[in-house]
Amino acid sequence: MSRTVMKESGGDRWFNVANTLLLTLVLIIVAYPLVYVVSASFSSTYAVMSGKVWLWPVEPSLEGYKAIFKNNNVLTGFANTFLYTAAGTLLNVIMTILAAYPLSRRDFRGRAGFMLLLVFTMMFNGGLIPTYLLVKELSMLDTIWSLIVPTALSVWNVIIMRTYFQTTIPHELLEASQLDGCNDFRFLLRIVLPLSGPIVAVIALFYGVGHWNQYFNAMIYLKNPDLYPLQLVLRDILIQNEVNIEMLGDAKTAAARQGLRELLKYSLIVVTSVPLLIVYPFVQKFFVKGVMIGSIKG
Repeated sequence: MSRTVMKESGGDRWFNVANTLLLTLVLIIVAYPLVYVVSASFSSTYAVMSGKVWLWPVEPSLEGYKAIFKNNNVLTGFANTFLYTAAGTLLNVIMTILAAYPLSRRDFRGRAGFMLLLVFTMMFNGGLIPTYLLVKELSMLDTIWSLIVPTALSVWNVIIMRTYFQTTIPHELLEASQLDGCNDFRFLLRIVLPLSGPIVAVIALFYGVGHWNQYFNAMIYLKNPDLYPLQLVLRDILIQNEVNIEMLGDAKTAAARQGLRELLKYSLIVVTSVPLLIVYPFVQKFFVKGVMIGSIKG
């Protein structure tokens, strides 16, 4: 069976060439800083300080990574961050589903009022001091709960998931299940969630990235170094390697410390980013589909 191939016009060819060149330029602009960071993290302090690193590692060295993992608190920080991310994301997803599903039901009376209350919290909040006092009164200071409970729900993610439920789960499916004697809770577990894999993956990724990068709440609520997340541990390592006034008398020591500090910046970026880069490819297909359906439709 012969297939008819449409011949491209001259204008189409020029457009494709220009489009390819433009996208290639954008790719280079976006990718170069990432390549530079990785290359700098594997270069020597002298090469980084003298500006010799442009694309590939110069005088390859693991000095920055050795300085990071020489600190015993790094492994503790990794373990704490994995715990906060796993527990926090699980709680976030459960809370978001329990809030979004009722709000997506047309037969839920008063859903407009509840939605208004949720949106109101996006516009106005108590602020830092009242939130700190609330966490203190709940006896969550210096505990893992101070990093999980205050961020248990994101209204924006509730809106995205509610929109997904409204546009993806047909109301007729609910009516058919009710005729078969299926209650709301079973309908949610057996029918809604299996059909909502993309949006659940997207929401979990959003929450997981937020927990992984969280440091501000830890800096406010935690005093025990054994509870510090990775971001706070790495921040302390970077601060410890800053040049202070006492070092200025020894120019060689000051230069070495400053060089190590510059090298640590790049090594810290790689250490904190690699786990998320490993996870992202597994949820990428759900990410695109879930965001498009959950945010554009309806």
